[in-house]
Amino acid sequence: MSHPMFDLSGKVAVVSGAAQGMGQATAVAVAEAGGDVVLVDRNKDGVEEVGEEIRRLGRKVLVADTNVSDPEAIAELFRHVDAEVGRVDFLGNIAGDGHLAKPEDLLIEDLHRVFQNLVVGRFAMCREAGRRMLAQGRGSIMNIGSLASTTALGRGHVAYSMAMGAVVQMTRELSTEWSHRGVRVNCVTPAQVTNPSLTARMEKDPTLEARFIRGIPAGRMGTPSDIKGLAVLLASDASEWITGAIIPMDGGNMAMNAGGSAGHHGTVVQSFREEEGNQ
Repeated sequence: MSHPMFDLSGKVAVVSGAAQGMGQATAVAVAEAGGDVVLVDRNKDGVEEVGEEIRRLGRKVLVADTNVSDPEAIAELFRHVDAEVGRVDFLGNIAGDGHLAKPEDLLIEDLHRVFQNLVVGRFAMCREAGRRMLAQGRGSIMNIGSLASTTALGRGHVAYSMAMGAVVQMTRELSTEWSHRGVRVNCVTPAQVTNPSLTARMEKDPTLEARFIRGIPAGRMGTPSDIKGLAVLLASDASEWITGAIIPMDGGNMAMNAGGSAGHHGTVVQSFREEEGNQ
């Protein structure tokens, strides 16, 4: 029997990027712990499949194909949540696209697009969820960042790293503003977690996976299911004094080598998308 501090019965989670990867794993973990879930992903067919899996657990599910880089669409999503569900207790703020380009070749419009996806969109999700949590007097937000939030990765990640640095600082600011009003905000910073985009890159370059693993003391790549325990912890009362934290989920990468690499000499490379196929 699970510890009652981790019981999410009666709570409602909104999870973006829920059709696959860490978003799907987060949504399923919350449901397994007793919570109802609002699944958000532009991959409507994929997110419907996840919804059916969660319904089989006996949980309530609301599905939306919202573009989470669009603040107006996000506001409409939460109005729909208000009407259909009536509360928000946890936000898994996961979806977002990046872009790979050498700094000297990066187009300003691509930089704007990355910031719209990863910074503006994520802030809009936090704002809408946060307003409802503040009205309730409690709630928890889990932003997904990256090792690129903290260290330079090189290899064309400049736009992604800049945006993820903003996600970390946004987390700290929101925590500072909201924690005394009952709303906790934390950020999980993964290393290389397998997803379709990263898998395709490794298939194209057979040396890539080995280079990744040399930078991970745990000796393996991350898998989406690695987020499940953290998601339940941060959604639950077990973490009620954890806020403003930047939590590595990296198999020891940051502890061993707190930095990225330039050119062909290093081992740390981050997938340019947190969740392939999601906003």
